Amino acid sequence: MVSFPNAKINIGLNIIGKRDDGFHNLETLFYPIAVKDAVEIVENKKASTDIVFSSTGSSVQVNDADNLCVKAYHLLKKEYPQIPPIKMHLHKNIPMGAGMGGGSADASAILLLLNKAFELNISTEILLQYALQLGSDCPFFIINKPCFATGRGENLQQVNIDLSPYKIMIVHPAIHVNTADAFSQLNAHNFSPAGKLIEQLKLNIHQWKNMIKNDFEVPVFKMYPIISEIKEKFYKEGAIYSAMSGSGSTVFGIFSSQTNCENIKFPSHYFCQIV
Repeated sequence: MVSFPNAKINIGLNIIGKRDDGFHNLETLFYPIAVKDAVEIVENKKASTDIVFSSTGSSVQVNDADNLCVKAYHLLKKEYPQIPPIKMHLHKNIPMGAGMGGGSADASAILLLLNKAFELNISTEILLQYALQLGSDCPFFIINKPCFATGRGENLQQVNIDLSPYKIMIVHPAIHVNTADAFSQLNAHNFSPAGKLIEQLKLNIHQWKNMIKNDFEVPVFKMYPIISEIKEKFYKEGAIYSAMSGSGSTVFGIFSSQTNCENIKFPSHYFCQIV
């Protein structure tokens, strides 16, 4: 059984404050985009081990045991021992450390595949709980529709935002931003007020440029000025709105459907895609 988990971008990302558990409360809009990986699971009847994992495509820079897809399998296997041994293959296309949620998308896809393939009949509500054990972004990919997120990102409210009339250009400059490092650079004195972003998202998209921000941009742009240059280039080329996604380093630009953003040039080693 095969699935093609898609990435996301963050439209706005406000850090509200630090929690007692060490995480941060945030507000953001998760928006799914058609940049995809592929995952496959096949029952492995002759196996001597629960899972045989393999991958192709972009390098997956973690040990197999630490891969979120493998963790997703073991998480459900513990609760549903009837799940048989499997072969699992991941083809990686979504850049890692890019703020696009690729690992979270893959893990959530495995939860959904296992539930369907082996008729576990797990409700969406319970799948969301399992997904949160794997990562703060994972519950979004169970729903996989535009959602306003609060808390760590697990409190999700579906919203009626449709960017399909526009072109979205995705650029990842082959820089891996460590999420923990990005959080460590945040200035507590500059945390955003709660409730602001949800109102800003109701504005006309042409007003977003001067209103909606990503709090990670200040520290990440300071560490990697080249990421800031991508955003500046998008605006010079006519983007309606541009921002960094998540904690970086992907930058996206939203363009009108008439704009020839296909002609915008970036270095050949950058990941570039229009969705």
